[in-house]
Amino acid sequence: MTHPATHFTHAVTRRPGRSVTEGLRAVDTGAPDLGRMLRDHDDYIAALRETGAEVIVLDPLEAFPDALFVEDTALCLPEGAVLMAPGAPSRLGEVAEMAPTLGALFADLRRLDPPARIEAGDILWTGREVLVGRSARTDAAGVAALRTAVADWGHTVREVETPPGVLHFKTDCALIDPETVLATRRLAASGCFAGYRVLFVPEGEEAAANVIRFNDAVIMPAGFARTAEAIAATGLRVRPVGNTECARLDGGMSCLSLRLNPRS
Repeated sequence: MTHPATHFTHAVTRRPGRSVTEGLRAVDTGAPDLGRMLRDHDDYIAALRETGAEVIVLDPLEAFPDALFVEDTALCLPEGAVLMAPGAPSRLGEVAEMAPTLGALFADLRRLDPPARIEAGDILWTGREVLVGRSARTDAAGVAALRTAVADWGHTVREVETPPGVLHFKTDCALIDPETVLATRRLAASGCFAGYRVLFVPEGEEAAANVIRFNDAVIMPAGFARTAEAIAATGLRVRPVGNTECARLDGGMSCLSLRLNPRS
C-alpha cells in the first residue's frame, strides 16, 4: 500500500560543484574527493530511478558550496511546497535558486522568511504530523512560521528537541513507514517518538540513521551492515549508496534530494 510520506513519483537533486570542497562542516575531516562524490551521486540518482521515479537533476551552483544538499531548501507536502529560511546565512541564496523548479511542480508554493530560521533537514513528516527539531539551524520562530504556513493544509506541527552536537533532527532519524521510525537512542531518549514503533540503529552505527524510504526501497549509506540487516528484517529492500565524501560535509541520504508528488 502506498503512502505519500514514503512513496513518490518525483525527486529533485543537484549535482555537486567544484566549490563543494568549501562546504560547511561541523568538524574538519579533510576536503571531500569531488570525483568520488560525483560517482556516489550518480549511484544515488540511479537508486532513486530504480524505483520508477522521475529524477530532476539540477546543475551545480558554484556560488553555493552546499547547494547539493537540496533537502534543506524546502518541505514538500501533498498540498504544496514551503520554501525554507536556512539557519546558515551562506545558504539563504539556495532557496531562491530552488524556487523556479518547485514552482513548476506545485501550484501552491509558500515561503518562510528571515528572521525565522528553519531548514528542512530538521523536519520529519510522518503522515500524521510534522515533527520539527529545534537545532542550531532551526529556531522557535522558524517552527512557528512553518506552523502558520501549513495550518490551512490541515497539518499539525509538533516541536521536538535535537540533541546537542547533532546538526539536524533527521541526522538521527528517518521514516521507515507511517508507523515506524529508524532512530538513534540518543534522539529517541527524549520521548519524541511516543506512539511510533522505533527501530534503533545499532550502537556504533549512529551515522546510518539518516536513510530515506523511497517507494519500495530504503536507500542508506554503505558500510553499516547491522543497520542494513535490521532494515531488511522489516521486509523492505535495502539499497546502499556510498556516502563517505558527503559525510565530510555532514550530509546524508535525505539531504541529497527533495522527494515529492507534484500537484498542479
